Amino acid sequence: MSGLNIVCLDLEGVLVPEIWIAFAEASGIPELKRTTRDEPDYNKLMNWRIGILKEHGLGLKEIRETIAKIDPLPGAKEFLDELRATTQAIIISDTFTQFAGPLMEKLGQPTIFCNTLEVADSGEVTGFKMRVEKNGKLETVKALQSVGFDTIASGDSYNDLGMIQASKAGFLFRTTDKIKADFPDIPAFEEYDELLAAIKGAL
Repeated sequence: MSGLNIVCLDLEGVLVPEIWIAFAEASGIPELKRTTRDEPDYNKLMNWRIGILKEHGLGLKEIRETIAKIDPLPGAKEFLDELRATTQAIIISDTFTQFAGPLMEKLGQPTIFCNTLEVADSGEVTGFKMRVEKNGKLETVKALQSVGFDTIASGDSYNDLGMIQASKAGFLFRTTDKIKADFPDIPAFEEYDELLAAIKGAL
């Protein structure tokens, strides 16, 4: 096994539930269920979400307390433990460090590359800073490749396709029927043991 492989995984839908949807349920604010499927412009969507949080008086402390009630998907930690015992893995996500924190603890503190919320001293969420403005996942994979890594990537969504297609091996995991139909050449799996076997095969 070459030591220069690195596995890049999406977070939401792959290892943990969709955070905003789970947060909408836990906080009782159904409007927060809107995702990029409803509003493809991520900046617009995030600014709208920040407005809703403000309206409900939810600061970072309340958000983190609510996220602490969300658990990783069943089997995700075991999958990640086994994967990290075999090779290096990084989670590449569009979420925010402040949201991911409680979930990373439950997953055994894997490395995550994501974005950051801007938070006032009062705890109010005032804005957000994207780590990479455009195609963050693809750009991250390209950067890893530029320093000598072979990447193997997996995700469930349209914004994962760039990193999946640019990698030495790439897999869809628990994706939609539409994405499977549109990208029949990308192997698609539903269970962690299948995904793990495919990744090990690619190593």
